[in-house]
Amino acid sequence: MPPTFCQTDNAMSSSAELTGSTANRHRSGASVTIKSIDGIAEQRGSQTESYEMVDNCSNEQVTLTVDGFGTVKHPKTGATETVKRFTWQNTHGVSVQVISYGAIITVMKAPDRNGRIDDVVLGFDDIPGYQTPNNPYFGATIGRIANRVGGGKFTLNGQEFQVTRNFENRHQLHGGKIGFDKYNWDAFVDGTVVTLTHTSPDGDEGYPGAVMVSVRYELKADNRFEVLFKAVSTKPTPINLTNHSYFNLAGHSTGHEEIYRHVVSINADKITDTDADSIPSGKFICVGGTPYDLRIPRELGPAMAKTVSEGFDDNFCITKGTEQGRTFTARVIHPHSGRVLEVYTDQPGVQFYTSNFMPDPNRNIRPKKVNAPEYYDVTRLEPVIPEGVADPPIRGKGGAKYCKHGAFCLETQNFPDAINHANFPSAVLNPGAQYVHEVVYKFEVLRDQ
Repeated sequence: MPPTFCQTDNAMSSSAELTGSTANRHRSGASVTIKSIDGIAEQRGSQTESYEMVDNCSNEQVTLTVDGFGTVKHPKTGATETVKRFTWQNTHGVSVQVISYGAIITVMKAPDRNGRIDDVVLGFDDIPGYQTPNNPYFGATIGRIANRVGGGKFTLNGQEFQVTRNFENRHQLHGGKIGFDKYNWDAFVDGTVVTLTHTSPDGDEGYPGAVMVSVRYELKADNRFEVLFKAVSTKPTPINLTNHSYFNLAGHSTGHEEIYRHVVSINADKITDTDADSIPSGKFICVGGTPYDLRIPRELGPAMAKTVSEGFDDNFCITKGTEQGRTFTARVIHPHSGRVLEVYTDQPGVQFYTSNFMPDPNRNIRPKKVNAPEYYDVTRLEPVIPEGVADPPIRGKGGAKYCKHGAFCLETQNFPDAINHANFPSAVLNPGAQYVHEVVYKFEVLRDQ
């Protein structure tokens, strides 16, 4: 069937009708706009045009736009590469941006109960920001092994492997010195689905086997953002991927005072026991009767105040039902804005982290056992930073000052250091098998009663 054409507000759109086809059944309500990668639409004479794939010229529920986000140099070859940016938007006001560098989620916007839309993940405005040494993995895809590898070594099939050690010069953290987050991934677009791929060579950061990894992203009309990790390997190797987004449902720049007011529940009846370096001992701690019991919703600040370190950085072991597929993992509510984030995954664990190691310029950020009764206006949250402090804030999007406890992470994962603990779920990926990891972030709004 020949293409049909629909006139849009600012551009001529070309679409192929897919009525009755399999593609239409799976992509109904989707559109995609492709701009030139440098962000400038093609010039045809004196007319600027952009192109959309549209289902029957109807009002779409989800759109995808592709443009550029600067350039990076390959960390090994030094070759200059173009970074692509993908922007999804649905009709409920939810939008998400992902860039090919590090397969990073850079933006997640969601409306509050009054319709005000805010960006609820921390990040940077440009590539130099994401390449700063003090970037704590904002929004990044982490691999080959997320979290820690104790001692930076493991034994697999009788052979000991020493991997790079980038944490306290003793352990490996988040894939090593040049993890998956430091590479510009290849990109493929199918309707409103974006798949990013990366190949990690044999011996990369000390790991055996060449590993081919893909991450599939898609925003749904019902405010679900779905992420699907897959990997295959040429040799037996450990694998444990995650996304490291930092959330603040009050808005990315509102800081610790609003984080303390979030209400959190996590579907877990135990956590993994760890030492001072957060390396698991192999034992488990039942959360009942401890500050880590988040099975019943808890206000985050007072809950943090009861922990030994006045913050969370723990692997919660997800309580699964009889079906071993995607399971409810966590729900976080910001009561004042009404924003709600729910997380679902098929993985056995989730690292709940409250940004304990982000800067504390005035050495005075700590949760209280009882929050102040009033809510803070955003303009009152700008931290006062004296000149010459040793621990300045991280400068983020729009000049925001990111500090300690300014966000939380829910990193779905296998248990940390699983390769060194036989009683943990296996982290080994064998040739001929496929690693699969699903995670869903769903945004909702609480309405006034």
